[in-house]
Order: sequence, then C-alpha cells, then structure tokens
Amino acid sequence: MEDERVARVWLSGVCEPGDVSVWRMVKALGAVEAVAAIQRGRVHRESGATEKKVTGWGMRAGAFDLEGALFICAQYGGRVVCPGDAEWPSTLDQLGESAPLLLWVRGELDLRAVCLRSVAVVGARAATPYGIRAAADLGAELSDRGWTVVSGGALGIDGAAHRGALAADGNTVAVLASGVDVAYPPRHEGLFAEIAAKGLLVSEWPPTAHPTRPRFLVRNRVIAALTRGTVVVEADLRSGALNTAHHARSLGRQLMAYPGPVTSLMSRGCHDLLRASPPHTRLVTGVDDVLEEVGPIGEGLDRPDGRPILPRDHLDPDTRAVLEAIPAGPRGTPTHAIAAAASLDLPTTRSRLALLAATGFTTRTRTGWRLNPPT
Repeated sequence: MEDERVARVWLSGVCEPGDVSVWRMVKALGAVEAVAAIQRGRVHRESGATEKKVTGWGMRAGAFDLEGALFICAQYGGRVVCPGDAEWPSTLDQLGESAPLLLWVRGELDLRAVCLRSVAVVGARAATPYGIRAAADLGAELSDRGWTVVSGGALGIDGAAHRGALAADGNTVAVLASGVDVAYPPRHEGLFAEIAAKGLLVSEWPPTAHPTRPRFLVRNRVIAALTRGTVVVEADLRSGALNTAHHARSLGRQLMAYPGPVTSLMSRGCHDLLRASPPHTRLVTGVDDVLEEVGPIGEGLDRPDGRPILPRDHLDPDTRAVLEAIPAGPRGTPTHAIAAAASLDLPTTRSRLALLAATGFTTRTRTGWRLNPPT
C-alpha cells in the first residue's frame, strides 16, 4: 500500500472525520507530510488547528493500531477507497473542506457505480408503523426500478428502507458512524451481515471504532453527498434526519419528505420541511413522485389512467404522426411514403424526421428511414 494511502488510513484513526483543519493540512502538505507534522506536534497555521488539538491527535496516535485496523478490514473482506481511485464517488468532493479523506468499504459492489443512481431514505429511529411501512415500500420500489437505497443503518426508518431494498434483491448502502465491523445498533447485526453480502457497508472510521453522538451527525453529510436526492419519511423536530436534509439542501440535491398525520410527533419535522419558505422540499407519497424529482425526464411520471408515459408521448402531433407512419423492420422507408402515410406535406415530414433522428427515434439509411429499437 503506497505511502499516501497509508497516511490517510493513519489520519482516519487519529483525527475525527469532517475536521476542516485536517483536510486543509492534507491539501497543503499532502497526507504523508500532514502525518509527519502531527507526529512532531507541529501546528500548520493555515489549517486553523490549535496546539490543543494537535496535542490531542498525538495522544490518540499512541492508541491507534494501523496494522491491526488494516488486518481486521481485510478479514472482513473490506478495502480502503481514497480520492482518485476509480471507485471513489466524485460527488463526495462537492463537500469541499469537509470531504472525507478516505472511506472504509465492506462488500463486493463498486461504490461509485451503485451510487450513480441512488436515493437516500432517512428518518426517525422511533418510527411509527406508518413510517416503517412507507420506508420499506419505498426501498423495495426503488430497487425494482434499478435505484440504490442509501441510509444510515439505524433503527426505525433506516432499517426499514434497507430491508425493503434487500427484499427486492436490490442494492443498498449503509453509511455507518462506526467501523464496518461493528454492528450498531446490536439488533442490526444480522441486517449488516446481509448488507455486507449483497450491498455495501461504508464508514470514515477504521474497524473497531464505536459510534458517538457527534459521529452520527458527521456521517450524515456523506449520505447526502453520495445520492441524487434525500427522502425524509418520518422525523420529529430534533431528528438527526433533518441534519441529513440540511446537507442535501446545501449540496443542491433534491430534498423530499413524506407527509404524515397532523397528530403524529414523528411527522412534525417533515411538515416543517414542507412548510419552509422558499419551498426547497417536495412532498412525495411514493416511488413515482421520488423518481420524478431525481430521475431522467419522464421517469416516474404516470398517466391519470395508470399507464406509464413513454418518450413518444411528449412529441407534438405532427412528429408523432410521422413516427407512427414509419413501418417496423430493418429496411428504410422513403420520405414521400412516410409523408403519404402521415397525411403531411414533404417539408413538414422532412423537418419532423430530422427531429426524430436527433432525439434517437429514427436512423436514415440508403433506402430511407427506419425505427431505432427502444432503449
């Protein structure tokens, strides 16, 4: 393992993730020199670190077993993913000075690949049956549509979303506030084992690290940054899920919330998000609403009669008539024959055929125009 990577591993065990002063030191000096400065007790002035903080890092350094952390990670089939690696999700770099220095990853999937189409589903630990059902259904339905479900592995909404995705044989990523070998909460030991086998466990903290209250809030920025959008299913006014929502909003991600009964304490946070001005949060009630916000144009939209909207449904009447006038088959059809079948003049037909070719519906051949197979 190259020196830069080893240095980042050392920093992950000695300095708390999300510490801007550490990021600045690495940016200015490189990870290797940043480690050397800390080991010598030197304060890098531009980092903003204080002597007290550097002294604290030095004390923690004596207790951190770097080789042991790497050994345990390997025993669990884990790996270290750093900025610049092919597997590193570039969206994390948008966190700026609070971006992770590395990620410990456990599981066989490629982190960057599975997060390209991903949604965070978060909410209260003390979830109601309504919230549990909504989160589980959303997790399963997102998986059915080929989207990855990202959450924090906590009790309540997080666990329900993970289980919904697993039940649908989909991908799910749990971003932890502990090492990837630590099951917290203990009741989720079986769930984490299943996620490690079928999805991914991700953490900024090395193996054997246990969670603390601040670490849950720190990891929330990673959940928001990895995904295309965040859905808050249930949250009280002081729920940590609202912290994730704040990060999603500051990163320019789509922020969504489920409404709940006005009598439910667990929906007060969601209602506050929806009531905020200007309205940064969209009300959603299911997977179609979510995909309308985060997916490509047209994904998630449905007709009033329940039939899915297809790309051709967005075409104007003349363009649709030309498209429908092109026979199926490998041979091209002449422009004049298409014009006759569509009951349109030649100039209109030519312009509509050019539009259909530009948008991928048709291809011009030596003998005329033919339909492209649906993607």
